[in-house]
Amino acid sequence: MMINRFLVCFTVCFLGSGTSAAQQSGIPTDQTQFHLFLLAGQSNMAGRGKVSSSDKKISPRILTLNKQDAWIAAVDPIHFDKPGIVGVGLGKTFAKQYAAAHPDITVGLIPCAVGGSPISSWEPGGFHKSTKTHPYDTAIQRTHRAMQDGTLKGVLWHQGESDCKPELSGLYKTRLHRLIKRFRSEFEDRNLPFIAGQMGQFKERPWNADKNLVNSVHKNLPAQVKLTGFVNSDGLSHKGDKIHFDSDSYRELGQRYFATFGALQSPTQN
Repeated sequence: MMINRFLVCFTVCFLGSGTSAAQQSGIPTDQTQFHLFLLAGQSNMAGRGKVSSSDKKISPRILTLNKQDAWIAAVDPIHFDKPGIVGVGLGKTFAKQYAAAHPDITVGLIPCAVGGSPISSWEPGGFHKSTKTHPYDTAIQRTHRAMQDGTLKGVLWHQGESDCKPELSGLYKTRLHRLIKRFRSEFEDRNLPFIAGQMGQFKERPWNADKNLVNSVHKNLPAQVKLTGFVNSDGLSHKGDKIHFDSDSYRELGQRYFATFGALQSPTQN
C-alpha cells in the first residue's frame, strides 16, 4: 500500500504540471526552433584542450546529444571518442555565438568526431580500427536521431591529418567532395552548409607536400562546392604536442566557424 502511494505521488509530481519530457529537457516543442549541428572529423574537432571551470558552465539554450543519444546540457568535453584525453573543442563556442545571434533558438550539438579517423572511415561501412568504431555510420544514425527533435542546419568538419600520406593525399579531394554530397543526400538537404577547418599551422611541425595538398582541398572547397566554407587556423597555438590546438585556440576556432557559417547565410550566397 505504501509503495502504491509513492508511485501515485511520483506520477503526480512528475507529470502533474502537464510539462512534456521535451520541455523538461529544454528541447523546444517546435522543431524549427531547435537548430542542430553535426560535429564531424577527427581529434581537433573532438577537442583536446584543457578544461577549466568556465567550460563547465551551462548555457540554457545549448544542448548536446550524449553517448546514449539523449539531450543534455552542453559542457566540455562534449565528445566522448577517447574519454581519457578528450577536452575542450570548438563546438560549444560556436554554439554560444550562434545562440547569441539567434535569441529565440536553442542549439543542439551532435558530437561525432573520432580521433585519428581517416576520411575513408567516413564512408558507409567505414571502420576505424584503433577505436573499433564506424564513424560515418554512427554519425548518420545519431544525426537522424537528433532530427526527430530539431532541424539540421549545418556540418562542421575538422579532419585531414590522418590522410597526409603519399598513398592517401591524392585521393582526399574526391573523398571529401563525395562525403559532402552523401551528407546532403542522406539528410535530404542539397543546400546543407558544410564548413571545413584548416589543420594546425605549427612552426615546430612543418608541413610536407602531402599536408599542403590536403590543405589545398580544404582551402579551395568554397570555389568548387556550393554552400561550403573554409576556416583558417592562422595564428593559433598547439597545446604542446605539436598536433592539437590549445583551449584558447579552440575557442577562437569556434568563433571563426561561426563567422564563416554566418557568411554563407548572406543574401549574396547561392
